[in-house]
Amino acid sequence: MMAGSRVVRGAAKGFASFLAVLEKVGNRVPQPFVLFCWLFVLVALASTIADVLGASVTVPGRDQVLDVRGVLSLDGLLYLLGHVITNFIEFPGLGNIFVMVMAVNVTMGTGFLEAGVRWLLSRVPDRGVPYAVAFVAAQGHVFSDASYFVIAPLGAVAFKAADRNPLAGLIGAYACLQGGYAGGFVIGTLDATYIAITEAAVQLVPGLPPVDVHIAMNYFFTTAVGLIFPLVGGWLIAHVLEPRLPGRGEVLTERVELAPEQRRGLVMAMAAVSAYLVLLAVGTLVPGTPFHGVDGTLLSSPLLENLVAVIGAAFVLVGVVFGLVAGTLTKENGLQVLMTKGMRDIAGPTVVVFVIAQVFGVLTWSNLGGVLAIGLADLAKSLHVDGFLALLVMVCVSAALNMVITGGGSLWSLVGPVMVPSLMLLGLSPAVIQAAHRIGDSTTTLITPMSVFLVVLLSMAREYEPGLRLGTLMTRLAIFVIPYFAVWLGVLGIFYFLDLPLGPGAGVELGAR
Repeated sequence: MMAGSRVVRGAAKGFASFLAVLEKVGNRVPQPFVLFCWLFVLVALASTIADVLGASVTVPGRDQVLDVRGVLSLDGLLYLLGHVITNFIEFPGLGNIFVMVMAVNVTMGTGFLEAGVRWLLSRVPDRGVPYAVAFVAAQGHVFSDASYFVIAPLGAVAFKAADRNPLAGLIGAYACLQGGYAGGFVIGTLDATYIAITEAAVQLVPGLPPVDVHIAMNYFFTTAVGLIFPLVGGWLIAHVLEPRLPGRGEVLTERVELAPEQRRGLVMAMAAVSAYLVLLAVGTLVPGTPFHGVDGTLLSSPLLENLVAVIGAAFVLVGVVFGLVAGTLTKENGLQVLMTKGMRDIAGPTVVVFVIAQVFGVLTWSNLGGVLAIGLADLAKSLHVDGFLALLVMVCVSAALNMVITGGGSLWSLVGPVMVPSLMLLGLSPAVIQAAHRIGDSTTTLITPMSVFLVVLLSMAREYEPGLRLGTLMTRLAIFVIPYFAVWLGVLGIFYFLDLPLGPGAGVELGAR
């Protein structure tokens, strides 16, 4: 027993030391805007040095030679002068991000999303509360960053209403929200951000087969994860986390209830979106209708080609209908006000996108991105790293960097330009590469002190356990990491080895559908 206790204490001490080192390193990482400014400088210097040294590669399968061009040359400076604005305006997916942010903010601003979550949690039997909380949290990315201030506290409210420990609901909801943030069956702004980076990255190497990159290309994969996560997360909350928590935290007295006008608003909003979906289905499946594809398939239909606009319209529809019925859509809180607020909320990220667009621009113009991708692909081939093993490397890279750089868009902007084209050269599709990144981008955030939302969680949790320390909170969250990795990797393995499409028209191998 004493030996076992020493092992446990040693492991706890080692984990605490690891977190301390991680926090020290993370504190030295600059903010995303500064980080990408430095990356721009690094690309400019590296391309110029490579140009002087005469660096070049031959594009696989073609006779084309890719020569690196120096950004810090007369041609490079003229390129920047003529393209600094167009690099930003024409950055792939930028419009999609704006549309999704405005649309989602309508559903949030009118209260539809929060009312829907409250209604769902109020309908669940007490024994099913952990699973319901996990289910809702696994779709929480739709709220964007607001999810940490909405869903986690609602988890506590739901547990309190079921006469269970609200601290378990709070921590469990946060764990499921973070661990499944890049999953779920509802497409949101994170998907728009991912696809913008992926679409730009696939263009860095000339000669690659054309691919259909769209916002739903991981939809089947993320839906599978979003359905399995509640089962695993709910079980962990009920059988591992809750029994180990002290007390019951008698603080909140609020119950999961809706006002009559909110219930009417939900009914009318769901009826409206159901009618909308029926019209889309008829317009897609019936020959001669507007959304019917040329060859009769979904892949060739205008619906899939304009999916962002279709999804955005659905969000706006339910938000407006709910707001009109529930009385939350007013002159002071009207449609334009809510959309404007959404754009205002992403003003900071948009400035970061401006710098990211310049980095992609010089990577493409200088051919440095292509040279790096081809070189990395050649190295992987020489080490016999391909297929699922290459995807595991992708997961590990993203998971490790995610401990320090916790922003999904920022991290993918760093990883995507190299990993997407290099793994495409190994025969993998952008869809499966992006899916692998989602794993690393979700799980390790749970145990990094660099996440500002962890500090927010600690503040909320201290209402129930005043003496709670950050290290203790992180060890409670750590119990979710390995099971969540297992879920993500297991689902990815099923899709990969059974060669299942990860989304409409998005196979595992390059060129597969």
